[in-house]
Amino acid sequence: MEKFTEVKNLIASLEADADKFYNKGNNAAGTRVRKGMQDLKNLAQAIRLEVQNSKNTAK
Repeated sequence: MEKFTEVKNLIASLEADADKFYNKGNNAAGTRVRKGMQDLKNLAQAIRLEVQNSKNTAK
């Protein structure tokens, strides 16, 4: 559950940069958003593996 909280915090931290990129045209903010999305992807994959492993060991 700890990693799920990390996902929520990461998305919340990217909100300001997403606003700067989409509404104000700040390209540097777009770079930060892209990096954050990559981190989110990696974190989501780690959660998927954790859930799968937990499910498989519960059998």
